Formats: sequence, C-alpha cells, structure tokens
Amino acid sequence: MPLAKVFPTLGGRVQHNGESKMRIGTVLSAAAIGAMSFAAIAADAFALDQKPVLTLEIANKMADACEAAQKKAGYRPVNIAIVDDGGNLKLFRRQENAFLGSAKISQDKAWTSAMFPFSTRVVAEISFGKDGQPAPVPGLAFSEGLAPFAGGLPIMTEGGQHIGAIGVSGASADEDEQCAQAGIDAVKGMLK
Repeated sequence: MPLAKVFPTLGGRVQHNGESKMRIGTVLSAAAIGAMSFAAIAADAFALDQKPVLTLEIANKMADACEAAQKKAGYRPVNIAIVDDGGNLKLFRRQENAFLGSAKISQDKAWTSAMFPFSTRVVAEISFGKDGQPAPVPGLAFSEGLAPFAGGLPIMTEGGQHIGAIGVSGASADEDEQCAQAGIDAVKGMLK
C-alpha cells in the first residue's frame, strides 16, 4: 500500500514527492524514540519495584527478638532504633526504665550503620584504632550524628544488599550489640 494512502495529508496538503517519505520517516523515528523512552522509564520503574525494602513487619520482629534477648540475659533496659537504608526511622522502642539519653544514641547507632554498610564497632576501630594500631580515619568519630561504639549493625539481605540498620543503646556497648544481633538473627530467613 502506498504511503500516500496511509498518510494522505501531512501539513494540510497531499504529498506526492520524496518530502512525504522524509516526513513519514521522521514521524516514525520520533514514534520509535518515544516508545523506547517509555520502555526505558517502565523498566526503571520495574527495577524500583524490585528493590528489597525493610518492612515494618520485619522491624517489629527484630525489636521483639532484641527485647527477648535483653530480658533473657538480664542486662539493663535498652532503646531500639531501626532505620531504612537512607537512615530514616522505621521503628523505635524504649523499654521501661531505659536511659533517656540512650534514645538518641540508639538512633545515631542505627543511622551510622545505615550510612556505612558495617557495624558501629568497625566505625570505632576506624576512628580510634585497634590493638594499639593507629586509626585509619581519626577524625571520623567527630562527624555529626556518627556513633563510634558498638551497638549498631547493618541489615543485609541474603544477597548482600544493604536495606537498613538497627541501633541499640542502654546496656554496655557489647550487650547492645548482642541485642542488635539477636534482632537480625530473628529475621534472617525474611531478608530475601
């Protein structure tokens, strides 16, 4: 079928020369580019849908396990903060009689492990050194909001994707970290 019959008028007049083929080619090229752009945007949106996220259900299970570990071990009451991978607070719990000052510290620990995909214990080692060795980044400890002591752990999927962090404060730093680890261990199978 001739193109003139499919597209009889372009620009208000009938085209019978090479100009019509060029215009039709331009229109078809523009349509193809538009379709490819739409497909790329749709693919990006689909990719966003596929990113694993830290759900409130998982955060609650983590906090429950952390509280259970604290009660079983019998150490001081704690504050528990769980954040997403952007450091945004997902869940916060303060046990009865937990230190008020530890509420902010637990959130700082969680934020620190959300910003860096490793524990706050590692941040302390980077900031202050370890076993008599000098610190690789001694000024890091003085960055605003950073918590350079144990009790904050990153939350990773089974595939190693960083989706958030948990921070615990109120007991000793080691006990805080044990509590945080109990929370992560409780949801290992849910972190796909």
